Amino acid sequence: MTDKKRYLYGPVPSRRLGRSYGIDIVPFKVCTLDCVYCQLGRTVEKSVERKDYVPIDAVLAELREALTERVDADFITIAGSGEPTLHAHLGRLIDGIKEITNTAIAVLTNGTLLHRADVRVDCAKAHVVMPSLDAGDEQTFEKINRPCRGISVDKVISGLCKFREAFTGQIWLEVFFVETINTGAGQIAALREAIERIKPDRVHLNTAVRPTADPHIKRLDAAKLQDIAAHLGPGCEVIADFSLGSGETAAPGRTPDPFAPHPAARTKAQALLSMLKRRPCSLNDICAGLGITHNEALKYISALQQRSIIYSEEKDGSVFFKTSS
Repeated sequence: MTDKKRYLYGPVPSRRLGRSYGIDIVPFKVCTLDCVYCQLGRTVEKSVERKDYVPIDAVLAELREALTERVDADFITIAGSGEPTLHAHLGRLIDGIKEITNTAIAVLTNGTLLHRADVRVDCAKAHVVMPSLDAGDEQTFEKINRPCRGISVDKVISGLCKFREAFTGQIWLEVFFVETINTGAGQIAALREAIERIKPDRVHLNTAVRPTADPHIKRLDAAKLQDIAAHLGPGCEVIADFSLGSGETAAPGRTPDPFAPHPAARTKAQALLSMLKRRPCSLNDICAGLGITHNEALKYISALQQRSIIYSEEKDGSVFFKTSS
């Protein structure tokens, strides 16, 4: 079974953005970083070169068609399975989105290319930019983010500061914590100093609640994240969803077949595959993103598992579903 949408996915549930249509404009795992905690696995190609990876006109046409379905979404988020600022025509895409919808636009980025003036100009067209910063010192940055050659933490922080000076929209900075890697007192102090320089509107703290590129990654518990939030200063919010996963798995046996010639079932199955292609999802994620009940979601999950199209993986007692390819 193939997913008709090449560039769009969702709407997917997001703790920060509500229901969000995602737009994917860079090939799978083409990124400037190879973060140990990435939920999509290891980076396939590390690069800092901006290219015309996918045709912007085709992306806009797909979005225009999707919007005719009148699915409510709080944001259109340019994110996906690679680093979106690597697309050379990101700014033209945002301009095009604004021509066909009034829905707010967010750019989900690792922030590594914001030291470049052209990237800052493109990102400034969005309503919300959501960069990440997991370290305030070079040694920790190298260990947790494994950057492409030529990227340093000083360059990243400098780029974020320059962007803040010019950008009138919202900056929501995400900091991802991994136990034993970036949780020391000195590392927290360095992060606090960087955050004070960047002056984001919000600071979101996260940890590994989903499967990660490095299977040995340890997540922080909620109490420790709250303690770190207090040390980082006002405006810090824990967004890690510790409620993810209910331990439910698809029931074995015969289930309705989403590949049968039934348009509604096929559409839901395609939407599910589109979601799972971009990130592992729990049963609750799937239900929220597709607007369906647990029982209906389990029908699609079970049928797709029986055909080895998706599989389940457990992370800290929670079950997530992923595509097989």
